[in-house]
Amino acid sequence: MSLFAPLSIRDLRLRNRIAVSPMCQYCSTDGFVNDWHFVHLGSRAVGGAALVMTEASAVVPEGRISPGDLGIWKDDHIEGLARIAHFLAQYGAVSGMQIAHAGRKASTAEPWRGGHALGEGEGGWRPLYAPSAIPFDSKSPVPQELTLDQIARLIECFALASDRVLQAGFQVLELHAAHGYLMHEFLSPLANHRNDNYGGSFEGRIRLVCEVAGAVRKRWPERLPLFVRLSCVDWVEGGWTLEDTVSLARRLKALGVDLIDCSSGAIVPGITIPLGAGYQVPFAERVRQEAQIMTGAVGLITAPAQADTIIRSGQADLVLLARQMLRDPYWPLRAARELGQEAPRPNQYLRAW
Repeated sequence: MSLFAPLSIRDLRLRNRIAVSPMCQYCSTDGFVNDWHFVHLGSRAVGGAALVMTEASAVVPEGRISPGDLGIWKDDHIEGLARIAHFLAQYGAVSGMQIAHAGRKASTAEPWRGGHALGEGEGGWRPLYAPSAIPFDSKSPVPQELTLDQIARLIECFALASDRVLQAGFQVLELHAAHGYLMHEFLSPLANHRNDNYGGSFEGRIRLVCEVAGAVRKRWPERLPLFVRLSCVDWVEGGWTLEDTVSLARRLKALGVDLIDCSSGAIVPGITIPLGAGYQVPFAERVRQEAQIMTGAVGLITAPAQADTIIRSGQADLVLLARQMLRDPYWPLRAARELGQEAPRPNQYLRAW
C-alpha cells in the first residue's frame, strides 16, 4: 500500500489515501454555506484530495461552536450543501460531512475575535448544555446538565441530521466525539460527573456516543461509510486514555462504524501536549492494530514522504490534513510528483504540472 493506492470502504472507492480534515471556517450565517465554503472545499477536490470533509456542522443551533458555524439542523441547509457535493464529485473527490454538538464549548467568538465566550448581547446564546454543570474554564458560563429527555431528543437530532446529509449528496458521514465538544464531554471523567446511566463507569460514559452511532447507522445507508472522530487521550491525569479509546473503538466497530479518526486533547484548558511531526500517528496505529478497525491519522503531517510512510507501514489507512491543506490546496498533486506517482489533474491545470 502507498499514499496513492485507492482505498475501498463499503461501496466507496477513494482515489488515494489523502483526506481534507474538517476545519471550521466561522463564516456562516444561520448555519448556511456560502461562496467561501464552495471555493474552500472545491479547490481541495481540484487539488487532488480523495475525501473532502466539511467543517463540524451543528445538529441543533445551540450546538454551534460560534455563530459562524455550519449547520445541518433544518432542511433549508440542504440545497447549498448539495451544490458543493456535486462539484466535489465532478472533480473526483468523495464528499464527507462531520456533524457535531459543541456542548459547553458553544457560543464563542471566532478565533480572530479572541475566541471568548459570547454573551447573548454579543450574538451568543444561553443556556449551554453539557453532561454535567461544569464550565470549560473560569471565564466560561456554567452549562445546564442535560436531562434524560433532552439526551433522547439529541440522539434523534443526530439521526435526522444524517438524513439531511444524505439528501445533500454526501457520501461519508463523521460523528464528532473529540476536542472537548459534547460527545467527548460525555466520554471524559474530567467533564462527566453524572451518576445516572450516562455517567460514572466507562460503560455509562460511552453510552451516548454508542447510542448516537447506532441511531445514525440505522438510517445511514449500508453502502456508505460512517466515521467517528475521537480524542484518543486527554493528556491529563485522570482523563480519557488510549486504552479507553481502543475499547470504545471495538464497540463502535460492532455498531457499524468503519473508521476512527484519531485526534486528541482539548477537553480542558492549559494542557501541555508534546507536539512534533506526526505526534498523534501512534494513536491511529494502536487503535488500528488492537481494535481491528480502519483509522485516520492526523496531526502535523506535512511532508509527502512522511504521509506515504504512515500508509506503507500500516500505521493508518488514511491521512487527514488540515493546516497543510490551508497552506497548499494542491498538496496531493505536489505529493504525487515528489513521490513519482500518478494523480489525475484537471485539464485546465495540465500546463502547470
